[in-house]
Amino acid sequence: MRLLIVEDNPELADLIGTHLREAGFGNDIVATAEEARILVEAGNHSALLLDLGLPDEDGIELLRSLRAAGHFLPVLVLTARSAIADRVAGLNAGADDYLPKPFAAEELIARVAALLRRSLGENGGEIACGRLRYELASQTVRVGEASIVLAPREVQLLDLLMRHRDKVVRKTQIESVFFGLGEEFSSNAAEVSVHRLRRRLQSLEAGIEIVTVRGLGYLLRAAPET
Repeated sequence: MRLLIVEDNPELADLIGTHLREAGFGNDIVATAEEARILVEAGNHSALLLDLGLPDEDGIELLRSLRAAGHFLPVLVLTARSAIADRVAGLNAGADDYLPKPFAAEELIARVAALLRRSLGENGGEIACGRLRYELASQTVRVGEASIVLAPREVQLLDLLMRHRDKVVRKTQIESVFFGLGEEFSSNAAEVSVHRLRRRLQSLEAGIEIVTVRGLGYLLRAAPET
């Protein structure tokens, strides 16, 4: 599950990103409305954390235009504008929640988790495939009734594959979601990551298989019964 942070203060943006990564949320950070639009159009993020004081456009106008264009990903506004009128304006423009600055890291993480739970449904949006169970909001992985601990990068990859189960996920999608913007990675990083996750799930007898679709990408599906 990956979040898009739109914040033009680099120190604050890095701090927010660090807190969210430590809580298990992958994230990408941009500083302008123009960059935000490009990434929202790509559709690789589960929620948007939006500062209002952007250098190229007011965040409220960005939010209105995204909603008008049919983008309904959850939005948490993070801003120094704390007056009631500002909160009302943000909510009326299409925000799902509003958190004034300064805020505690614990509250930010709790608000993000609650926002994702609401967007996925009251049950947290569980996806099942074979014996594997994946709860989208909490990023909890289970095989049968046993909880499984995966590395953060394995969770990000599993999240993407489970959301598109029985469909081909292209290598470029993995690279876009799995790696942060501007992060350097080798040309075979996606293949290596898929291989490791495949071996891990096989060892757990999860009842799924990750199939390589040559020239296209990867497909996660329930393993055939034997």
